[in-house]
Amino acid sequence: MSPTKRTPSNWLNTRNFYSPRSRANTKQEKKIITRIKTWLQSLSFRTGTIVLLCCIPFYILSFAQMLLPISAAMKGILWTVLFGLAKTCQYGGLTILGVEGYKRLKSKFQRNKE
Repeated sequence: MSPTKRTPSNWLNTRNFYSPRSRANTKQEKKIITRIKTWLQSLSFRTGTIVLLCCIPFYILSFAQMLLPISAAMKGILWTVLFGLAKTCQYGGLTILGVEGYKRLKSKFQRNKE
């Protein structure tokens, strides 16, 4: 049996699963993720705030769609998609803002309360 052929009997064989080729793909994926993170951090504070505020309607829609008269399976799919979009906007916005932008945004909301 060749190591590249995947059959049910060797699916759990760790030698095939953790091959050097899969580690190379992981390095490429880390490079891509680092590039995306760097690009997001180069965007402006205003863009980060807008993206962060976009998560609010997605959170509302993800739970409000439960009131629609559709099947439970469709509700589950809609919830997964809308909640995923909300989380994507939330984490994307926080990545754009960064630590300093988050502190700046937090201080603006605290000043408005006082």
